[in-house]
Amino acid sequence: MNYSEIKNFDIANGLGVRVSLFVSGCRNACPGCFNPSTWDFAAGRPFTEAVADDLLRMLEPDYIRGLTLLGGEPFEPENQRVLLPFLERVRRERPEKDVWCFSGFTFEELCSGASRCCTEDTEPMLALLDVLVDGRFVAEKKDISLRFRGSSNQRILDVPASLKTGTPVPWHSLP
Repeated sequence: MNYSEIKNFDIANGLGVRVSLFVSGCRNACPGCFNPSTWDFAAGRPFTEAVADDLLRMLEPDYIRGLTLLGGEPFEPENQRVLLPFLERVRRERPEKDVWCFSGFTFEELCSGASRCCTEDTEPMLALLDVLVDGRFVAEKKDISLRFRGSSNQRILDVPASLKTGTPVPWHSLP
């Protein structure tokens, strides 16, 4: 897996001050996407163990609330294979941090088992998330007044509650 960017001290992609990892690769290719340079799986740099170590160090300070995954598409099958062990490590070494993920796939697609994104890594990866911002960007539904979303069809979901009920549960922790 490659990544296109790492943002330390990010305040735009989740609550609080965050470390954000922009993965490379996305087949959704949503018209009007804010980050089309991340669609190419070969863009950016390789995600190595040294990069994972750096991210864990960036997460260490108390004022860093958590990690955000976006891109590109974290739930592309190739990316899941790399992100799952990384997220397991984040949960082990930084259990106090929350994990957000932005995906063009909906919660229902990720849980269906029938979507092209579904692999043996999908369910375990979902289980390591706290918040999922789901759904493809739809230019006709663009709304710049929405927090943490680009279009009104996208949802902010409480992942543990959604997995428990088997249905999407809105995240209600906006201050």
